Amino acid sequence: MTAGGLLAGCDTDQVSLATNAKANQPVPPKLLAAMVEKDMDLQSPILVRLFKQEAELEVWKQTRSGQFALLKTYPICRWSGDLGPKVREGDRQAPEGFYSINPGQMNPQSAYYLSFNTGYPNAFDKALGRTGSQLMVHGDCSSRGCYAMTDEQIAEIYSLGRESFFGGQKAFQLQAYPFKMTPVNMAKHRNNPNMPFWKMIKEGYDHFEVTRQEPKVDFCEKKYVFDATKPPDAKRDPVFDASAKCPAYVIPEDVVAAVRGKQAKDEAEYARLVAKGTPVARMNTGIDGGMNKIFAAKIPEGSTGLSEGAEGNTLQMLAMAKAPGTIPGHVNPPKPNLDAVASAPAPQEEPVVAVPASSTRVATAAPAEKSQGGGFFSNLGRKMGMGTADTTATTPPPQATASVAPAQTAPTPPTAASRLKAAVGRFVPGNDKPKDAAKDAPKPAVAAAKPAEPAKQPDTRLAATRPALKPSVSDGAGESGQMAGAAPVVSSNSFESRFGAMK
Repeated sequence: MTAGGLLAGCDTDQVSLATNAKANQPVPPKLLAAMVEKDMDLQSPILVRLFKQEAELEVWKQTRSGQFALLKTYPICRWSGDLGPKVREGDRQAPEGFYSINPGQMNPQSAYYLSFNTGYPNAFDKALGRTGSQLMVHGDCSSRGCYAMTDEQIAEIYSLGRESFFGGQKAFQLQAYPFKMTPVNMAKHRNNPNMPFWKMIKEGYDHFEVTRQEPKVDFCEKKYVFDATKPPDAKRDPVFDASAKCPAYVIPEDVVAAVRGKQAKDEAEYARLVAKGTPVARMNTGIDGGMNKIFAAKIPEGSTGLSEGAEGNTLQMLAMAKAPGTIPGHVNPPKPNLDAVASAPAPQEEPVVAVPASSTRVATAAPAEKSQGGGFFSNLGRKMGMGTADTTATTPPPQATASVAPAQTAPTPPTAASRLKAAVGRFVPGNDKPKDAAKDAPKPAVAAAKPAEPAKQPDTRLAATRPALKPSVSDGAGESGQMAGAAPVVSSNSFESRFGAMK
């Protein structure tokens, strides 16, 4: 297989977990200590939540009381696309919604260190005709429709998922959101065309918030249904079909009461925020995805893109903090569309009034992307489809126009050229090429002071030799590219030997 073939999609060829050192790395001691403190067992079930705007991945774990508690929050190194769900193959969107991750979706031999398949499209996505495949959570801090972490982070997250399977969890739930579903975020994005979809998945968000239990997810009439059970007089559980009429079902009264109470408070706060004129989110033309501020602070002229950023001294202070893993030299941070910046009118303060429908501003669609690949847990006999490499099609955004005001005695406003010059001074475009692009393609300069790096060699991560391990982020991975040693693999404790007893 050629190097280009190895890099196709978000994961690659097939290998047994039992012989893969990366996939067998132990859970770090600091996380084990946190589990003891939070009354959790190593092999108890987990649940994962993702937030684009905050650029965070949360791992929740079941305590001995039966409820889930937050174990750790990981900053996301890179996600691509815009706020909103993935709709079609090639739209470069990271998915949003509720997905189920089983052992067969874990890929120990990913070209992006380690990965697991989100399971997009689910039954709801398919009912709407949405397309796309092999959308992953993986390492390497490189995204074309995936959620990308550092290698050290994904190794830790992977180990937590692996241990939950050892403990008998058949699949863990992944909840992916545009942002934390708070009244202030809902108010800021109230004019976004994705709001009906976001309100629908907020129902599941609220179920988890009030119960701290994994919500049961079903689909019917092309919508999500949460925690549905059979009616008292029914003899069997309801059968759901995402495209068909909803069957008769009920939701437990205690859950309904708790959810409705939370939603009443949220709606009252939302109404107050809108009434006082909370501005809608600004249009972010030409920005592809986001990056957590801790990573943006480590990159020359780095930007958080569509994620929540840090300004001035805050970003400079973050640059002094330790990075949660190794940031690869080929990282491509989000950047603005400089043409739009140059031609746009000078920024003005948002009016403190409710925004009428005529002034609605929403995020635009991001450049296109599609992601395919293949991989499996051979011990489970789960096969995953193989695909071709991603391609990216970029369409220049429309040029913004502004009316020319009559001449005034006030000082001359800055010209488009001066604004462009200022924008260029703040942002330096990164490498737009996807990871599997031709190796001999010219690469733009990242920073003048940075010495040239040697050309990358073809990916050899599928070689039979034991791959290099990454130090745990919980145990203090350094900021430099030097890797600390990882614990050796104990073959008797491999996934294949331990999980085989459950067959």
